[in-house]
Amino acid sequence: MISERLRAKLKKKRCTLLGVGPMSLNCVDAAIELANDHDVPIFLIASRRQIESKFFGGGYVNNWDTANFAKYVISEDANNRILLARDHGGPWQNPQEIAEGYSLRQAMDSAKASYQADIDAGFQVLHIDPSIDIHKTPSIEDTLDRIYELYEYCWIESQKQNKEVIFEIGTEEQSGSTNTQEELDFTLKSVTQFCSRNKLPLPTFVVIQTGTRVMEMKNIGSFDSPIRIGSELPAEIQIPKMIEICNRYGVLMKEHNTDYLSDDALRWHPRFGIHASNVAPEFGVVESKALLGLLEYFKLNYLAEKFLAVSYNSRKWEKWMLPNSIATDRERAIISGHYVFSRQEVREIKMEATGLLAAKNIDLEDHLKGEVKNSIMRYLKNFRLIGSV
Repeated sequence: MISERLRAKLKKKRCTLLGVGPMSLNCVDAAIELANDHDVPIFLIASRRQIESKFFGGGYVNNWDTANFAKYVISEDANNRILLARDHGGPWQNPQEIAEGYSLRQAMDSAKASYQADIDAGFQVLHIDPSIDIHKTPSIEDTLDRIYELYEYCWIESQKQNKEVIFEIGTEEQSGSTNTQEELDFTLKSVTQFCSRNKLPLPTFVVIQTGTRVMEMKNIGSFDSPIRIGSELPAEIQIPKMIEICNRYGVLMKEHNTDYLSDDALRWHPRFGIHASNVAPEFGVVESKALLGLLEYFKLNYLAEKFLAVSYNSRKWEKWMLPNSIATDRERAIISGHYVFSRQEVREIKMEATGLLAAKNIDLEDHLKGEVKNSIMRYLKNFRLIGSV
């Protein structure tokens, strides 16, 4: 059983499990190799923008659709150490649903179709996230009703295929602040009652806001801040109380948006008892910086400029900008670099660079993958998944 294996790992090592966003082919390969080489479980947490079913046009990562992505990972994961996870599944989590102004019913049906593709492909962890609503701000009761509908749908469909899935629930977007203990208790009590009534398994994870928020190329949340936030308990007081509530209901705590935290903050994760954390955009930024660094070091500036132009012009950096941002155009291009790795223009840039660098005995893709590996290793070490810190 997946949940039992993860709990045994947590009990044995008092570690924090890691979810890695599949930002690129190199990022996926890096996670697979590290998980197998070091015998540790790693979640590959795919958003619907990154990896999506063929019916919805696939995702931007390596031009994979859900089935092809899962097939690739399963074939490369020799020792079965990777957990395929849907991150932020739910209504309006696909840009098409927003662009076309889907109604609630349409968005819920779309989410179900996407989850169906996940289950068909062999995804093992399904995040039920109804936090987006383009028409109104839903009440907590509305949000829970949407969780229940999607949760039950996914469980029934997985049972039809005799496939094991575990669930992660989350009821709000990242805020950089924290949940209240009262709302967490209410959510878990309600979900527990729903599962009991309908003879469904409890969720394995609940997403909790711990004071992390990623903007630009930094974490601007309160978790790593030395300054106390008004009306908010500091992490060292708040998090143990939240974990205590999770333990009472038998659900593990999951943190999102862990990117760019300091090593000291990361080392506190297993000390606090945070069960799992997700990291994504940081790995994309690392690869973009590594690509630019290599091109510019070997005076291939014309290729570097081409890459920066394609990335900047995509405007995928816009969602990551702080109000009144002072980020340069170069920084904005680096932030959005992973969104364009699979575009034909960038493939041609990398193809030309690969030939030129091979003459200098440098394998471009191996170098990029190595830099991403180093970044992932920072988390594996600080989370006590590898060695001791």
